[in-house]
Amino acid sequence: QVQLVESGGGLVQPGGSLRLSCAASGRIFSIHAMGWYRQAPGKQRELVAGVTSGGSTNYADSVKGRFTISRDNAKNTVYLQMNSLKPEDTAVYYCNANIAAIGTVTRGYWGQGTQVTVSS
Repeated sequence: QVQLVESGGGLVQPGGSLRLSCAASGRIFSIHAMGWYRQAPGKQRELVAGVTSGGSTNYADSVKGRFTISRDNAKNTVYLQMNSLKPEDTAVYYCNANIAAIGTVTRGYWGQGTQVTVSS
């Protein structure tokens, strides 16, 4: 079984920073693309940032220049550094990873979500 466990959410003032982490564990053979999504109340889940196994990244226009995604392949972990946070960044943030688990087909896995609230 594969699990994704997120950490690092919380309450921060506008202009502040947070760093999210997501660690994958279990019977993992390899991890392909990893990414962060978010879902605000009443809105659809949207892609925030993604990173391939080779390190190529992509970002939603709304976070370009403020957020940075990175990964540590040795630790099966993906990070999201969020700077210059705005109230509109408030959402539940979810980690996603495309994983080849031992004995099963490659598929996407989701973390449980972590709340990020930007408010004064």
